Amino acid sequence: MNILDDLGFVFADALAEVISKVSGVSLKNSVLPYHDGFDEMIGIMNLSGNNSGMLLITAKEAAMRVLCSLMIGIPEDEVTKDDIFDMLCELVNMTAGNAKLRLSNVSYSFALSLPFLISGDNMAIRIKKNEHIVTRVLSDGQTSLTIKVVHQIS
Repeated sequence: MNILDDLGFVFADALAEVISKVSGVSLKNSVLPYHDGFDEMIGIMNLSGNNSGMLLITAKEAAMRVLCSLMIGIPEDEVTKDDIFDMLCELVNMTAGNAKLRLSNVSYSFALSLPFLISGDNMAIRIKKNEHIVTRVLSDGQTSLTIKVVHQIS
C-alpha cells in the first residue's frame, strides 16, 4: 500500500461509510473534477503524532443542509446553521476515527484533535509546497463533499 496515494481513498471511504450509516445517502468517489475554488464551510481536524497533517472536509451549505436534514430527521427548512456546523464537525470527527481504525494495521498512525469549522464567503484552501495533499470528491449526483488529507513530506 502506497500510503501517501491511498490515504485519500482511506479517508474518503471512511467519510462515505459514516454518511451512509447516519443518513442512508450513498456517496461514491466521483468522476466530478475538484475545482480548487471557493468553499462556504470547512471542517478541520489536526492529525498529530508520528504522522502529522490535517483532515479537511469542505462543503457548500446546501449540500450540508440536505445531509443534516437526513441525519437528524427534521425538514430541511428547519435545519439551522448551528445544526449544520455541528454536523460537519461531527462528520470530521467520525471520519477521522473511522480512518484511524482502517489504518490500524499499517504503519501510518496519528492522534486526533478536536474538530473545528470555519465558514464564510469566498474561502480557499492553500497548502505550503512541502506538504502532500490528496483530494477526493464524493458525490451521489446531487450532493457532493470534498475531502482533503494533508501531510508533511519528510
